[in-house]
Amino acid sequence: MKKITPLLFILISLNCFSQIKGTVTDDKGNPLALVNIFEENTYNGTTTNDKGNFTLITKSENPTIIFQYLGYKTIKKSITKNQFTENLAITLVEENISLHEVVINPKDNPANEIIRNAIKNKKENSAKTARYTADFYSRGIFRVKNLPKTILGQKLDFFDEIIDSTRSGILYLSETVSKVTFQKPDKMKEEILASKVSGKDNGFSFNDASSANFDFYENYLEFDINVVSPLADNAFNYYKYQFEGSFFTENRQQINKIKIIPRRETEPVMSGYIYIVDDTYAIYAVDVSFTGKQIQNPALNTMALKQNFSYNGSSKIWAKNTQTLDFDAGMFGVNISGRFTYVFSNFTFPEKFEKKTFTAEVIRFEENANKKDATFWNTIRPVPLTSEETTDYLKKDALQEKKKSKVYLDSIDAKKNKLGITDILNGYSYSNSYKKWSINYNGPLLNTSFNTVQGYNTSVGLSYFKRNEDKNTYYQFGSSLAYGFSEEKLRPTFYFSGKLSNKSKSYLSVFGGNSVNQFNREEPISKLVNSVSTLFFKNNFMKLFEKNYITANFSREMFNGLNMSLGLEYSERKPLFNTTDYTIIKSDDLYTSNNPLLPFDYTTSAIDRHNLVKLNVGARIKFGQQYITRPDGKYNLGNDKYPTVSLNYEKGLGGSESQYDFDKISARVTYDKTLGNKGKIALNTKAGKFFNAEGISFVDYNHFNGNQTHIVFGSSYINQFNFLPYYLASTNDSYFETHLEYNDKGFIMNKIPLLNKLQSKLVLGFKNLAVPERSPYQEFSVGLSNLGFGKFKILRIDYVSTYQNGYQGDGVMFGLNF
Repeated sequence: MKKITPLLFILISLNCFSQIKGTVTDDKGNPLALVNIFEENTYNGTTTNDKGNFTLITKSENPTIIFQYLGYKTIKKSITKNQFTENLAITLVEENISLHEVVINPKDNPANEIIRNAIKNKKENSAKTARYTADFYSRGIFRVKNLPKTILGQKLDFFDEIIDSTRSGILYLSETVSKVTFQKPDKMKEEILASKVSGKDNGFSFNDASSANFDFYENYLEFDINVVSPLADNAFNYYKYQFEGSFFTENRQQINKIKIIPRRETEPVMSGYIYIVDDTYAIYAVDVSFTGKQIQNPALNTMALKQNFSYNGSSKIWAKNTQTLDFDAGMFGVNISGRFTYVFSNFTFPEKFEKKTFTAEVIRFEENANKKDATFWNTIRPVPLTSEETTDYLKKDALQEKKKSKVYLDSIDAKKNKLGITDILNGYSYSNSYKKWSINYNGPLLNTSFNTVQGYNTSVGLSYFKRNEDKNTYYQFGSSLAYGFSEEKLRPTFYFSGKLSNKSKSYLSVFGGNSVNQFNREEPISKLVNSVSTLFFKNNFMKLFEKNYITANFSREMFNGLNMSLGLEYSERKPLFNTTDYTIIKSDDLYTSNNPLLPFDYTTSAIDRHNLVKLNVGARIKFGQQYITRPDGKYNLGNDKYPTVSLNYEKGLGGSESQYDFDKISARVTYDKTLGNKGKIALNTKAGKFFNAEGISFVDYNHFNGNQTHIVFGSSYINQFNFLPYYLASTNDSYFETHLEYNDKGFIMNKIPLLNKLQSKLVLGFKNLAVPERSPYQEFSVGLSNLGFGKFKILRIDYVSTYQNGYQGDGVMFGLNF
């Protein structure tokens, strides 16, 4: 007998339910959006859409329904069974909020006393909902308005078929229905029963309950930067409060309206109102907002968060049943607004869960969760679609059918596959979208660089790519030809790579050919930076050797959190020498040789020609790793509670001479930890030890990511030194290196007058390197990131001081953070 899924149980049980439909307006006939609607003494609820329409699913024959909306009087309406087929018209009138209904010591700000009591009682109030199960529904919608036709000279025509003549419309619309099991502070299990994305019959929405878990009883709310809750333990350091008055619920519970006022607008705080129940000091509702500047997200303009809580007279618990998150953002002339609507219903509050309730799997999509038809959604959806949303589904579903057809895809490919004159230099792609494959040509323009071994060098490549969208796998293969004009040599390479499984994270790759490589396999200096440094400043930092090779690598996740890899390479290594002294900016300075150990010896090579087989076995352990299971694979999530540990064994064998054989073990620990609203700390520590390696090739030494260019890009800060010469400390013995960085995320900078206007982040760094027979090398740095103008804050500047047997020097680093 086949298993009956939870979804089937739901479909069966729906026969016992009825729908109550209607519209909520104010006394002038204007529709009210986001009205909190729930069945009395239950946690069965819903909310209205933008047009004031609602649908409430109930199994009661004569339910009493409560309509609750901030600023309006709550009403209670008994519904008879014969009214289930009617379209109810509900009218709410404005609430008269009185300033005289709360009697508190007049010598104190009454709002302060209420907030102090709310903070004092928040542990007790939070504990009431510390464990729960609930039904969850979410809807996400993104809209664009006046979309420009071009950005930085490039056509923006991706959305032309889904926006109107004013270049406005819905870009994204999705819905999720799930069962949620939760235990504070962060244990969650979510079964997604249905997922729908407009225009994608195989799409999975990213609206999940964990992304809706904003708890004002906690000290912080998680966004780009943690935002301080108005009920945080230290809330009075960040907020002032103003008592706006009080009103009574239908149960004669007194609700106090408190205005939240930030003490400093530059900090990650919010403005708005919080409504506190008198006596119990539980949260009744929240209506707050903050700006992108306050969380240092320049693309975001504003974000607004609203929550409504319902009261169950039987359990005496206030529980969050509706929540909305509205935002508007813009950059490069593209203005996007959106809303996420969340409905929690049918709460239960067990005293405890069984031990194996929570596992590393935090979200699971039921099989065919993204295949539910309109009939199913019309039955289970708690918030009705607006006519705009209904039209979007119909329009995009029809458009999808059209776009999936071979005729349409072939017509699109015919336009895209046209070969232009500039494609010979830039590159070209020929696609067969219906069969999901493409042939790609990489032109020489973006693959041209300069170094003193090859002079100007460039490459062209041809590759084939094939993907499987249902399984989220792919494979590709190709080859390239590189040519160095000064060395007058052609170098061919080939490759194959593929993702074999998105569930086990299995990857296979094979590479081979003849290539020029940096001695440090991590390539600490990019071709672009080296080209500029060489041609304009005569600093040829890149040091190279030649390799004829064939390499195979395989990796897969053995079980959750443990990834294993195996690599095998056979290579012939050859020395290379400078072949040019060309430069754009004329200088009497000499280029250094291609020997990193003897920079002014132009005849002695860094290595001798030799052969070697290398075996590499690696393991990466992500402690506490959580994941999402979807029909198309497994998706791992980060967990900043625990570090990631990598272990590696490398063996050189079968060398042309025995001196090239060696053994090496190494380990790496990385850890990123958010410190509440006080910033973030990042750690990257590496250690290793060689055995039987006295005569190995310089290629196989452990090299360290130095930097002599004063330029840093992206995340390299935590994986490289600022001023360490590239090969000065390379070793075939033991080593230990540490990179530590603290980013205040504005916590300190936002409190400094004038400097807080920069909206920048203070970054403190420490780096240490220890190898035998050398004094430890250390760097200390202080910098500012998130610098720039307007929305373009991608610059970072650091002052760095270096030490080795005392002070060695200092300087300034310039970087880009994306």
